[in-house]
Amino acid sequence: MRRRFAAMFLIAGPLAAALAASPAAADERRFEAALGEFRQLHRGGVRRAGIAGSSFYFVREGRTVAADHLGAQDAEAGVAVDANTIYHWASITKTMTGIAIMQLRDRGLLSLDDPITRYVPELARVHNPFGSADAITIRMLMSHSAGFRGGTWPWRDQEWQPFEPPGWAQLEAMLPYTQVLFRPGSRFSYSNPGIVYLGQVIERLTGEDFEVYVDKNILRPLGMHDSYFDRTPPHLLRHRSHSYYIRNGRRVAAPFDVDTGVTVSNGGLNAPMTDMARYLAFLIGDPARATEYDLVLRRSSLEEMWRPVIAAGEDFTQGRMARTTQSGLSFFIDAAGPVRFVGHNGDQNGFRAYLSLCPDQRAGSLLAFNTETRGVRNDASNRDMPESRIALATDRLCEALAR
Repeated sequence: MRRRFAAMFLIAGPLAAALAASPAAADERRFEAALGEFRQLHRGGVRRAGIAGSSFYFVREGRTVAADHLGAQDAEAGVAVDANTIYHWASITKTMTGIAIMQLRDRGLLSLDDPITRYVPELARVHNPFGSADAITIRMLMSHSAGFRGGTWPWRDQEWQPFEPPGWAQLEAMLPYTQVLFRPGSRFSYSNPGIVYLGQVIERLTGEDFEVYVDKNILRPLGMHDSYFDRTPPHLLRHRSHSYYIRNGRRVAAPFDVDTGVTVSNGGLNAPMTDMARYLAFLIGDPARATEYDLVLRRSSLEEMWRPVIAAGEDFTQGRMARTTQSGLSFFIDAAGPVRFVGHNGDQNGFRAYLSLCPDQRAGSLLAFNTETRGVRNDASNRDMPESRIALATDRLCEALAR
C-alpha cells in the first residue's frame, strides 16, 4: 500500500500531496503505525517466551493485508513456518459448529429454542436438580448457559486432553453421572460437552458424520481445501505443525497429530492460515460476494449469532476475554469500547489460536501459536500469558481503523 502511494506522488505531484493530507491517508498511516508496533511486539514476545512458531494474518475488506510467519513448525527438524503450515484451531471449531446449527435452523429442521432432548434423548438421563432436562435448549448450549461442566472427560487432575473419548458410547455412559450445575439459562459457564451435544444434533439430523457435513457445507464452499478434522491426510503431513509446551523453562513436545474423537465438533479443526483467511473474509462479509456467502449462511443469521445472549465476563477470562465480554451464539462479543469485537479463542494440545473480527470496520485478525507457555486457568491471570498479551495487541489494529 505504501508503494502505491509513492507511485502516485511521482506521477501526480500536487494531487498526491492533497491526497496524503486527506482523512483516508491519515487513517492509513495510523493503521500502518499500529501494524508496525504489533509486529515488533509479536516478534519480541515469541522470541522471549520460547515459542517455536507463530503466524499472524490481518484481513481487511476481504483481502489479506498482513501475513507474518515466525519460527519453526518443527523445531527438532528445523522446518520453518510458512503460508502452508497447518495449525490446530481447537475451540475455534465451535464457531463452525454454530454455523452448521444455524444452517439447519434456516432450512427449517430445528428451532434454537427446541429442547436438546428432542434430538439427543439420552440427555434426559443427566442429573438435573433444577427440573427436567427438557428445559435445556439448543440456544442455551450455543451460548454456554445450559449448566454443564467445562471438561468432556474428567481425568485425574486434568479436565480433558489428550484423553478425549473416541466414541459417543463413552460419553453416553457418563450421562447418569453428569450433573447440571446451575439452573439452565440463568448464567454463563463455558462448556465443551455442550458443543459435543450440538455435534450429535448435526449428525442425527443430517445422517452424516460431523466432519463430512462441515466439509460439504462450510469448508468446500469457502474454498478451504487444505482444512480438515483430526488426523492429517498423508499429502498434507509435511505441512502439519508440531506443537509444544513450555514446562519448567524448557520446551517439550506435545503429542503429534492427535485425534479429538467424538469431541470433534468441540475442537477438531486443522487448517493453514490461507484457508482461515477465507473463513475470516466470509465472517467479515463482502457485498460483492453476498450471493456466494449466503449459500453458506445468510448474513442476517450470521449477525444473529453476534447478538449478546448472556454476560460472560465474570466467569470467562481466558485469553483476550474481558469482564465486558458477552456470549452470543457460538461467538463471543465485546462492545464496551470504541470498537465492537467478535471472536473466539482456541487452546488444545500445545496449540493456542485466536480469531477476532471487528465487523463494523470490515476487518479482523488470525493469530496462531504452536507452543503453549502455560496451561489455561479460568481466571484473569490468563491475560498475562505471552500469547494473550500478543492477541490483545491485535485490537489496536481495528481501533486504528475506527478513528
